[in-house]
Amino acid sequence: MSRWTFYSAPGTCALATHIALHEAGADFDLVKLDFSAGQQQSPEYLRVNPKGRVPALATEHGVLTETPALLAFVAQRFPEAGLAPLDDPYAFARMQELNSYLASTAHVAHAHKRRGARWADDPAAHEAMRAKVPQAMTACAAYLETQIAGPWIAGERYSVSDGYLYTIGSWLEADGVDMAKFPKLTDYLERVEARPAVQRARAEAQA
Repeated sequence: MSRWTFYSAPGTCALATHIALHEAGADFDLVKLDFSAGQQQSPEYLRVNPKGRVPALATEHGVLTETPALLAFVAQRFPEAGLAPLDDPYAFARMQELNSYLASTAHVAHAHKRRGARWADDPAAHEAMRAKVPQAMTACAAYLETQIAGPWIAGERYSVSDGYLYTIGSWLEADGVDMAKFPKLTDYLERVEARPAVQRARAEAQA
């Protein structure tokens, strides 16, 4: 397998795939984009990912984007790492169900804090979106609190979903969520954070 190139940016959902790559033992080069300088909209990066967002993973077959797709790809390319229930279609679909929720509901709720221009032009509307974030993210945390089935999100088996939930979970407090109300989720996030792959990915993302 040829060496991959992974495109990321600090403080983004790309951390989830970064964690998965290290959990899998993948061989990859890391390219970090500076969003404050607009590098995600540069002609060079738009040739990689016309969406102008992260993550993106350049493989020997082509470029893949979108976190749920990347997580499934990494788990399937490295089956020996045991990062997904590849032998159980129902369990795999449940994993994808959670990943889809994190992408389409939790992440979108979070994005209303700073990305209101995606949905409206009126500054007053942007402020209304920001004001709603604590309530929306608290609702996400309440749901996730009920989904933790063991030491990991699906029970005894760590999966790519754990790194993804950790990434989204790391935003909750700054989004106005009172984490004292969610002890299971708080303890869970601490367990995930202690994993060597998570520590390595975080250090690289912040370097």
